[in-house]
Amino acid sequence: MIISIIIFFIIFGVLVISHEGGHFLIAKANGIRVNEFSVGMGPELFKKQKGETLYTIRLLPIGGACIFDGMDGLQEEKGTQDEHSFQKAKVWSRIATVLAGPLFNFLTAYLMALVVTGFSVWNFPVVSEVMDQSAAQEAGLRQGDTILSMNGEKIHMAQEATLISQLNSDGNVFDIVYQRGGSQYETKLTPKYSDKDKRYYMGVYIGQAGKVTGAKIIPYAGYTVEYYLKATYKSLIMLVEGKLGKDSVSGPVGMVKMVDDTYEEAKPYGLPSVVLTMLDLALLLSVNLGVMNLLPIPALDGGRLVFLLLEVIRGKPVPPEKEGLVHLAGMVALMVLMVFVMFNDITKFLK
Repeated sequence: MIISIIIFFIIFGVLVISHEGGHFLIAKANGIRVNEFSVGMGPELFKKQKGETLYTIRLLPIGGACIFDGMDGLQEEKGTQDEHSFQKAKVWSRIATVLAGPLFNFLTAYLMALVVTGFSVWNFPVVSEVMDQSAAQEAGLRQGDTILSMNGEKIHMAQEATLISQLNSDGNVFDIVYQRGGSQYETKLTPKYSDKDKRYYMGVYIGQAGKVTGAKIIPYAGYTVEYYLKATYKSLIMLVEGKLGKDSVSGPVGMVKMVDDTYEEAKPYGLPSVVLTMLDLALLLSVNLGVMNLLPIPALDGGRLVFLLLEVIRGKPVPPEKEGLVHLAGMVALMVLMVFVMFNDITKFLK
């Protein structure tokens, strides 16, 4: 568990630094002063002033912050803002600065995916087995068929087909395009319901191990990031719809448990396997962090982008004090949610 905690802090540090680093670099490029660059929240463990910016490491691993001068709008009331404050920057400069955090998370995920794709085994979407009297058999699928698309979504890896199947909670018909012997075919597959498992099944195993080499690594790394993007936003939709329970949401404690479980699974296969598995987990979490921060929730980057886009549409900003109150309320709500998630994680951890 100690090793897992260390790995968690390394992953957490990389993801937060990449996110806040995105804000920092684009802010600096646009002449916006950064007062503090923080990793973590809560009491300070370490701080160092360098130029205009205070760099801090804080106790709680629940996020970070890139605090821009005058971002809350309070200085405007005091008349102390200058041309380097956030509020005085052009609106598109502010949009770029806020958007940079999530985008850098996606960029970090892609760089990790390049390594994982180049050194790991790829799971190609090839039918490995068809169950007797299954929906797949009735649809005409055979062993060796390569799935090209499902319901219009291109399939590049077996996990994509599995995800679409698992999230089909209503038993909808699949329009499948597949390749057999160099020719393409189309079929409709109606999943069959399992009373035992309370879900619909296609009745087919998909997956064939292989290597991705050369220039193909570049697009295939993108397919990995795309898959995690789909998995994240589709899971969020199901969470909102009530199709996923509270145990599907995790905070820092849950992430430590996730890291520990993943580490224990990879450890018997040696250090290279551990490194690649942890990189894969880190790129998943990086995509998650990017998506979550783009949600239009006050206090998150997505919430700030809403106000900035309103400014573009209206031709003038929302009064800073009103926007500040909205973000403050959002921050309080997020803190309450974080406490709930942490408590839920601890109860799962102790089971």
